[in-house]
Amino acid sequence: MEETNCFIQNEWDTLNKVIVGTAESWGDVPSAENAVDPKSREHILAGTYPTESDVQSELEGLVRLMEENGVKVLRPVVLENLNQVFCRDVGVMIRGVLIRSSMIPARSPEWNGINQICSELPTSNVLTPPAEVRIEGGDIIPMGNEIWVGYSEEPDFSNFKTSRTNKAAVVWLQEQFPELKVRGFQLSKSDSDPRLNALHLDCCLCLLSGRHAIFHPEGFKLQEDRDWIREKYNGNIHEIDAESMYNMHCNLFSLNPTTIVSGKGFDGVNAQLKKWGYEVLETPFNETAKMEGLFRCVTMPILREE
Repeated sequence: MEETNCFIQNEWDTLNKVIVGTAESWGDVPSAENAVDPKSREHILAGTYPTESDVQSELEGLVRLMEENGVKVLRPVVLENLNQVFCRDVGVMIRGVLIRSSMIPARSPEWNGINQICSELPTSNVLTPPAEVRIEGGDIIPMGNEIWVGYSEEPDFSNFKTSRTNKAAVVWLQEQFPELKVRGFQLSKSDSDPRLNALHLDCCLCLLSGRHAIFHPEGFKLQEDRDWIREKYNGNIHEIDAESMYNMHCNLFSLNPTTIVSGKGFDGVNAQLKKWGYEVLETPFNETAKMEGLFRCVTMPILREE
């Protein structure tokens, strides 16, 4: 691979450059039948689905916060009548390589919004998965010498609309990065109950500076995986319940090893972060959260430096 000014090896090195999603021109409110996740469906049916202007206001607040902290922020090209809020899922940077996600058909046009930004990369640094591989960026967590992947085995992958990454993705990533260990975790899925659904790995697991974890154990389908996380972060883990997971308390974002972006009103999580010694930058994001995503979901890091 060629050398570029794009590099991501973990979740917490100092952020230099990031893409932040946009809510401009996202089109009409989808029907409940066309909702791509159960939390959006819940709010559509309740008449509480967020407005474009409210979500855009929250995104702009996040952009200002990042720029005030020295981060270069890029935005997708606005495509008419397309929700481009959650750019994390469109692609994922691992080391200097961009993985182009193979998203569900309803979301696949979102790639066109960041394609121009990513065109500065040499073609050898952009990988497109084969047809049998399904992968979304929210399920991929770079962990230094490892890559952690949330996925679904069959029959879950075929049975649930909320299953976004399959076992073939775990195998394919290991083939692309033989020098790294790819570690897979099966996720709990529900198309009807957002409190029982871990849409992506970053909805039930947040890793901070390599030492701490915020964790919703029931988001992991297998008890052996829950036990492994608990053992790895023994003494440095904050477990949250289904209601907190539903409110996206695992979906935080590190600006650097000691500074975390979190939501206003995340009292328990924010208190724990401060107890661990982090600086917590709170910003309102409750409207965006109604679509089952938060800070990690709306950001696609391009460059972090140690």
